[in-house]
Amino acid sequence: MDASQSPIPDFEMEMTTTRRLLERVPSDKGQWKPHPKSFPLGHLAQLVAWMPGWIAQTASQPELDLAKAPGYSFEKTDALVAMFDQNVRDAVAAIAAMRPADLDATWNLTRNGQVLWAAPRRMVLRNHVNHLSHHRGQLTVYLRLLDVPLPPIYGPTADERM
Repeated sequence: MDASQSPIPDFEMEMTTTRRLLERVPSDKGQWKPHPKSFPLGHLAQLVAWMPGWIAQTASQPELDLAKAPGYSFEKTDALVAMFDQNVRDAVAAIAAMRPADLDATWNLTRNGQVLWAAPRRMVLRNHVNHLSHHRGQLTVYLRLLDVPLPPIYGPTADERM
């Protein structure tokens, strides 16, 4: 991919911000949730740690079969941060290896061979980053409710000035 067209610098900036937030997740609050219908904090943090791996997989594989996806568990924060870091490295490498034609190739979300969604990779990659940003936002709300100081994301927070 032409370096001038590369999304990697933007991706790395978003992932640096996401990592700072993920580091703050209190391991002892994994089962906490703000409402009975909400996702537990530990599962939300695990999802945020996994999502850069979705980007790596989308950039390098033609499909994802949901039937093969792992289930949620409760992991310690340091394990989630390590997983996140590896997934970010994998995503950067996979994006860097893409050719322009790869962005227009169709990518499929499947379950046991049945196509649930198909779209050009460029759309799916953008969707994954947007989806990750959404869950990062949820994570900020969870942490605020637990009175965990929030790091700057796109500017200062009430807890930290830039």
